[in-house]
Amino acid sequence: MTKEQAEAAHARHRQVLSVLAGLLLVQFLGMLANTIVSNAMPVIVAEIGGTTTHFAWILTSGIIANTVMTALSGKLADLYDKKALFIASMLIFCIGSVACGFAQSPGQLIAFRVLQGMGMGMQVMLSMVIMATIIPPRERGRYNGYMGASLALATVSGPLIGGLIVDTSWLGWRWCFWAMIPFMLGAIFVIIRRLHVPPVRTGKVHLDLAGAGLIMAIAVSLLLWVSLIGTHVEFTDPVSLALIAIFLLALPAFIFVEAKSPEPLIPLDILLHRNTVLAIIATIGTGTIMFGANVFLGQYFQYGRGYSPTAAGLLTLPMMLGVTISSTWIGQLITHKGVWKRYVVGGMFLLTAGSAALCFARQDTNLVLLGVCFFAIGWGLGSSMQNLVLAVQNTVPLDQMGAATSTVTFFRNFGGALGIQVLGAAYTNASHDYMIARLGSLPKVPTGSAGSLDLAALPDPVETVARASFGNTLWSVFLTSTILLFAGFIATIAMKGSALRDTVDLQVAKALDEDTDSGREGAGKGAGGRTATESEEKAESPGEKTEGSEDKGRSGQG
Repeated sequence: MTKEQAEAAHARHRQVLSVLAGLLLVQFLGMLANTIVSNAMPVIVAEIGGTTTHFAWILTSGIIANTVMTALSGKLADLYDKKALFIASMLIFCIGSVACGFAQSPGQLIAFRVLQGMGMGMQVMLSMVIMATIIPPRERGRYNGYMGASLALATVSGPLIGGLIVDTSWLGWRWCFWAMIPFMLGAIFVIIRRLHVPPVRTGKVHLDLAGAGLIMAIAVSLLLWVSLIGTHVEFTDPVSLALIAIFLLALPAFIFVEAKSPEPLIPLDILLHRNTVLAIIATIGTGTIMFGANVFLGQYFQYGRGYSPTAAGLLTLPMMLGVTISSTWIGQLITHKGVWKRYVVGGMFLLTAGSAALCFARQDTNLVLLGVCFFAIGWGLGSSMQNLVLAVQNTVPLDQMGAATSTVTFFRNFGGALGIQVLGAAYTNASHDYMIARLGSLPKVPTGSAGSLDLAALPDPVETVARASFGNTLWSVFLTSTILLFAGFIATIAMKGSALRDTVDLQVAKALDEDTDSGREGAGKGAGGRTATESEEKAESPGEKTEGSEDKGRSGQG
């Protein structure tokens, strides 16, 4: 590298760092809003009333809105000013957070969480798209490590922060929503002053509102159906049949609309790529464990083992450490090596193993053993979650970057929303069966209690059995997670390993490849000069290097 090239690279790095703090803060707060309430939920439900169904839907409603806006905002990013959309998303988030803090009933909180979730989905997705727009995949590994650490740290630290807030007498659970607003306003100030995003599209645009509506119908009908079945509603119940009919009608309608739309929300040709489909399968499992683990570990430690919200959050610290260390370190390794598959496969293996081990957790399981399992899950999340997105981004041109990123993130969030409902139904049914086997029937909560989850209102002998039911049936949560994660692990093994390109756009990468093939040997002829698809097709050619080869150099030799 010449002196001029080194100076240009240094200036580029400083430019990225100037906005990175704002982007990471926004991502952190957006993801934190999903998880900060997990340990606070027992306190929230006890104060405003509610059942296990309300418990799940207060969490799921925000994730559903997040999921739909993830897909929609990815397409918006391909069509409109990314900076303006990003600032709008942060303002929507602030308004929704204020409203959530003033909620007086479970119904109100569910409704306000939808508004907050819309802002969450937009800001997290747009921050990822903005980063993908200004940094080529090969360099992005370094920054993706920071971004992955930010997202994962918010995922596992949220329960601790929420526990500390609700355990502080002069704050209370409403500050779980209000505490993020000043930081978000600070991030808006940074973004307005420092973020400059080059335009990608000009001219007439088309927004696929029909596709967005059908995605909402698909997600809500499926999640409502799972929620109803989880409360022992019969399959033949009219409401159950109606939800199944909506899902079965909306799914093919969505495919038809996307095939005909000039600007589809989820371009179907993206889903024809092998790595994208396999990444989606894997990311559903990571979404399930990412959202579901914190929610139900909070119930396990507070209801099942009698810990305070703060203590419950502290007990998941090994997961936070695993996520933070692996996200940062693996991101650096991916940048250095120029390959990703080995790290994603290893991460999915640890996720699956950690989840399988927690199937044996009981009310009196040693906390050190639980900590080891949590660390393995955290390490697996940090290694795989964000790098699955990177693997897909490496295969698409710049004008489809938003849609491709949002597609994978959409399925991760949808997996999280579906996971909360499915895992919640499994946990509820297992704990109910436990209590029925020992008490003969489910205990009736005394009049004047906050709801069916107000265990302190039960007589002491009954409360002991109820807490034991939550402590000894955690296996139902992680058995379901393990099945999904194992499918994801197999999917990552089947993915084609590809070297990361050195350019932001595929068209530029192809031009560099032509220059390289016409006479310039060396640095441009590997990861930098080919698309992921080309690398896969030519992996058998003499002299070509794939991810399984020895890493003997930096950029261009991956």
